[in-house]
Amino acid sequence: MKLICYKKCTTCKSVEKMLEEKGISYEYRDIKEENPTAKEIKDWHEKTGLEIKRFFNTSGKIYRENNIKDKLKSITLDEAYQLLSTDGMLVKRPILFTDDGKIYIGPDVKKYIENL
Repeated sequence: MKLICYKKCTTCKSVEKMLEEKGISYEYRDIKEENPTAKEIKDWHEKTGLEIKRFFNTSGKIYRENNIKDKLKSITLDEAYQLLSTDGMLVKRPILFTDDGKIYIGPDVKKYIENL
């Protein structure tokens, strides 16, 4: 498995603890240090079928300060992918990639791990 997180995020810390308690090994990627690219986000979006808003950290400072909620109403998907790739703090986390190719984002990660 691969886990994309932010070290200071309490949800991410909780997910890491859950994985460790279950003895599940995973590869860790810090979203702040290694921003997802626009291509990665596009791939994840297409694979999950989720609406693009689910990929945004809507409670984050950058999202709120830049009024992205309103911008999302008028930008294209490619512009949204590009915007998300500018700063890892804009991206909803954690993101979990399972060995069978599934992708879980945000609160769905905890639900998935709880059911393992």
